[in-house]
Amino acid sequence: MNTSAIRIQRFEPADQPGVIDVIVPIQREEFGIPITAADQPDLAAIPDFYQQGTGDFWVARHAGTVVGTIGLKDIGNGQAALRKMFVAAAFRGREYGVAAQLLTRLLTDARARGVRQILLGTTDKFLAAHRFYEKHGFREIPRDSLPASFPLMAVDSRFYARELPDG
Repeated sequence: MNTSAIRIQRFEPADQPGVIDVIVPIQREEFGIPITAADQPDLAAIPDFYQQGTGDFWVARHAGTVVGTIGLKDIGNGQAALRKMFVAAAFRGREYGVAAQLLTRLLTDARARGVRQILLGTTDKFLAAHRFYEKHGFREIPRDSLPASFPLMAVDSRFYARELPDG
């Protein structure tokens, strides 16, 4: 296991090109979603969109290169939405543990900031993501149980929630 080669850090503006280089090719080539960085204004304004209130955005680095991303969007009422969780193909799986490290950092920081519930949306296609979230304490919930403040994405068809105990 090579998890020590990975560093999880808060997003800084200099990380933006690396974030786009991880996210957009996965969306387009792996998932077949015809989307560009320009179609995702949150990627051009990560500090303003994510790093507000209880929210934040983190990157995983290997040898200085961004290889993973995860965002937390404050949606009010002690709730936050997990967004933009992507890991470059070469860094997926147990060897590096990038996804688990990103999620652990998000959960730790969210709990410290008083977030009580994390919600997320994904598509029916992402079976590995479903298994990952379920393994990490998320439970599937019906779409109609999402709060009105949840930022729905057109491609989302499956939804999950995880409660965060105090402390």
